[in-house]
Amino acid sequence: MSVLCQPKSNVPKPTLDRRWVEDWARVPIPHLSPGEGRTHGIACSRTADVYLFCQAVPSVLRFSPTGELLDRWGEYPGAHGLTLAEEDGREVIWVTDEFSGKVEKCSLEGRVLQSLSRPLHSAYESKPYCPTWVAVDEVRNGGSGSIWVADGYGAELVHQFRADGSYYQTLDGTEGAGRFSCPHGLAFDTRPGRDPLLYIADRRNRRFQIYDRTGCFQKTVGADFLTSPDSIVFYGNQAVVPELFGRVSILDGEDRLEMTVGENLNLDHSLPGWANRAAVCHGIFNSPHACAVDQCGNLYVVEWRIGGRVIKIESFLQLATISAACKFSI
Repeated sequence: MSVLCQPKSNVPKPTLDRRWVEDWARVPIPHLSPGEGRTHGIACSRTADVYLFCQAVPSVLRFSPTGELLDRWGEYPGAHGLTLAEEDGREVIWVTDEFSGKVEKCSLEGRVLQSLSRPLHSAYESKPYCPTWVAVDEVRNGGSGSIWVADGYGAELVHQFRADGSYYQTLDGTEGAGRFSCPHGLAFDTRPGRDPLLYIADRRNRRFQIYDRTGCFQKTVGADFLTSPDSIVFYGNQAVVPELFGRVSILDGEDRLEMTVGENLNLDHSLPGWANRAAVCHGIFNSPHACAVDQCGNLYVVEWRIGGRVIKIESFLQLATISAACKFSI
């Protein structure tokens, strides 16, 4: 159920109005899966194509920058995290299925190249395995090619696999700031001038726990300003954080909150089924689950709603830079 609303007058929307493209792409749902077509993952390729991951079959949808559907493939009814990575000069896609437990690397055309099995960890004697996201320590960035998998909805652990797919180690948060509570998304920081660190969205703890590429804890970020971090995307010196409870947050090069985008001040996520009962308004987010930024600085956001929602904000990074300099939220 979608509810139309009139946003409160105290929600500032400067030049965001003309950049916000509500119907940039329409998600075809041939038949609904148990996930009811929710849009969960998104990434932009080097060729500017946009890959969308939704809980329907086919599950991976490839769009042009103008929103034209170019291809679709894959059967992942529990489609969750989607990650683009580079290997030997080619791009590949890592996907996770929270229902089946599949973690697979695929070609951009949908051929399965590698599968990761559930790790042999004692936690799974009593808890399910529900992988939610993948991050790769890419060789081109000085890494070993190791693969990190977040089990956000099962045992609430983060597992490291070697590049060949063999299991290596597990993090549970106690070696850091405290036990993870829904380690939902994760990514390596690729901002210039720094060693890549692994950012883990510890969602219910409202923070990121950050580790080096060997799994040694470094610091936390966001405990004083984040509400519900789902994942993180790095672009230039900034980091973009979709937050499930109705906003996108932008961090500066020092991981300080620079601005928020499209914050939903009327959201009541305590209600059952809140994402489908809450208002859907132009310029205001409902339930951001993942985001991507293309090479032109356009921002794409997908939301956790039945049937999905895909939003494009054109030339977002230019707007974000101007707005941050003026110290206001959009």
